Amino acid sequence: MSQQHQAAEAPRSAVAAPRRDWWRDAVIYQVYPRSFADGDGDGMGDLKGIRSRLSYLRDLGVDAVWLSPFYASPQADAGYDVADYRAVDPMFGTLLDADALIRDAHRLGLRVIVDLVPNHSSDQHEWFKRAVAEGPGSPLRERYHFRPGRGRNGELPPNDWESIFGGPAWTRLPDGEWYLHLFAPEQPDFNWEHPAVGDEFRSILRFWLDMGVDGFRIDVAHGLVKAEGLPDLGTRDQVRLLGNDVMPFFDQDGVHEIYRQWRRVLDEYAGERVFVAEAWTPSVERTALYVRPDELHQAFNFQYLSTDWDAAALRAVIDRTLEAMRPVGAPATWVLSNHDVTRHATRFANPPGLGTQIRTAGDRALGLRRARAATLLMLALPGSAYLYQGEELGLPDVVDLPDEVRQDPAYFRGAGQDGFRDGCRVPIPWTRSGPSYGFGSKGSWLPQPAEWAELSVEAQQGVPGSTLEMYRSALAARRAHPDLGAGDAVEWLRAPEGVLAFRRGGFVCVANTTGESVTSPAHGRVLLASGEVTEAEGEVKVPSDTTVWFTTA
Repeated sequence: MSQQHQAAEAPRSAVAAPRRDWWRDAVIYQVYPRSFADGDGDGMGDLKGIRSRLSYLRDLGVDAVWLSPFYASPQADAGYDVADYRAVDPMFGTLLDADALIRDAHRLGLRVIVDLVPNHSSDQHEWFKRAVAEGPGSPLRERYHFRPGRGRNGELPPNDWESIFGGPAWTRLPDGEWYLHLFAPEQPDFNWEHPAVGDEFRSILRFWLDMGVDGFRIDVAHGLVKAEGLPDLGTRDQVRLLGNDVMPFFDQDGVHEIYRQWRRVLDEYAGERVFVAEAWTPSVERTALYVRPDELHQAFNFQYLSTDWDAAALRAVIDRTLEAMRPVGAPATWVLSNHDVTRHATRFANPPGLGTQIRTAGDRALGLRRARAATLLMLALPGSAYLYQGEELGLPDVVDLPDEVRQDPAYFRGAGQDGFRDGCRVPIPWTRSGPSYGFGSKGSWLPQPAEWAELSVEAQQGVPGSTLEMYRSALAARRAHPDLGAGDAVEWLRAPEGVLAFRRGGFVCVANTTGESVTSPAHGRVLLASGEVTEAEGEVKVPSDTTVWFTTA
């Protein structure tokens, strides 16, 4: 008997009751505002567009929405260069739109997490503009990293640090001084040794908490504190070392006191508000330091995100993650895609070992099959899961964008990362037709492939076996089965090489990462599968690159 198993669809038509420790097993959906939905027809997504699609997110079954930056910004790095942390950029709407979005989300039982960018500001931030205008010796320059250059006439940068986007991490002003920017020149780094910086960000936290947000995702959470004296790194291959080695500008121990101060602010507010760290560290053990009981609540698991579709490698990172988080009492987090990396439908379509910066389409059918299987594996693990908009549609990266439309600042830096991030940021399709497949009433700021019509929400809605309906079924099952998501451990079961099998209470997950079908014992009733499975005489035939959920309930 061959069949595609789907759990009963259970849209959340009613507001969910508040849950204590909701964030420990929450499914959080990342919205990239400029690419989610366009409410005013200018080709750019906005807050009104997001509001119009909140019921879709409720029915998908997520617990919270994380919004990438929508603050006032010159958009040198898609809003991660903030000019005013208390204002909404006009391209996205107004503060009233933000307030209405938060209120609407809460009425639907959705929590709202907003991005916070504390490592750097825009060069159009009032502090930086005044610091530049006032010249060397200005007290405002102490709030950033201004330094004299090296060399006979100060013509060399103060140290050998390189920008994440390529080239030196320093830019020289006409007055002769240099300023530090770990990212684009339009993104000068704050000096967190200066008390005014900490005071300002605690005030910013309160501003948005008073608006009703449920938490913050902290951009570059590992980067705020730099090693004393800003010492040379001593290598020309710095980008390769990112996240893999100790760096004088990343993961310094001083960041933890900042987050202890922030936690005290957050704990003044009711409703279990949360912090989520974007912390690229050399190990999950270092990541665990960010989520000690008096610091942040969660930290992204980039070690898991960058793991190939390989059973042994996946089991190793799962075990290390759970072991690292257990002593500090924090939940593990699991993520496969976001706005900075190649979508996992494309990553898994390519040979292993290429990392998260892939620029070829690969075998798209294989990529989608593996992506669906990887999703069910991720959603079966204990802890919290993060979804990136459009992955529930099986969207791949767009790898053939014309050069003239690309906007990633790394593309414009000769030694940078080639602007690969635009490919995962193309606006998502809602309908089969229209100038932007339902994204808005006109076009979209990045062109969408014609084949996305059949990946749209309209094309997949209510279609058994579609990727969208698989996600809905999986999220409904997580709510219905208490063994899914909760806890901090898995019980590994014996399985053939290349297969992962684990039990969690009355639930069993079997993931076949091989290129061949395998036979698994029927660990109860098949609850959900990412592909076609065949059941006979107490066994289940699991095709290649397929994950199956069983339940004894």
